[in-house]
Amino acid sequence: MGGERERGARRRRGLLWAGILAVAGLVLLAVGLTVANGALAWLEAAVALVLLVASYAVQRLARRETLYRHDGPR
Repeated sequence: MGGERERGARRRRGLLWAGILAVAGLVLLAVGLTVANGALAWLEAAVALVLLVASYAVQRLARRETLYRHDGPR
């Protein structure tokens, strides 16, 4: 029972971090495409894409851990 609770908390933390990374990536992408110009805009867009991919990876790992967990010895 405690393991389940811990797993749920870990999943929620992972999904929270995925959300934070996604929002940061979207904000950087919006700034890079609208306000910034030149090399700075390209740099911001590249960092934004990296943050969005990292967000997807963190979210996938958090969900995968819950989906494919081992409940005990077989």
